[in-house]
Amino acid sequence: MRTSPALKRKGIASSLLRHIIEESLKCGYQRLSLETGSMDFFHPARKLYEKFGFAYCQPFSDYKADSNSVFMTKELKLISK
Repeated sequence: MRTSPALKRKGIASSLLRHIIEESLKCGYQRLSLETGSMDFFHPARKLYEKFGFAYCQPFSDYKADSNSVFMTKELKLISK
């Protein structure tokens, strides 16, 4: 996920991530996992994911450990209505 420089710091990435999480819950998903960069350029993205409850994890699916990648995951808890 990348926000246009002209629109940074306006909450767009948070809104998109919140939407993704909400839709994933509606679909009954139990976990969301992601891969992002390990370089300083990706630090704001990692902080955003941490803020939304993502934790660092091992590579998943077909990913292999790579010094350029960071893997994160979030357990989804269904919301009772």
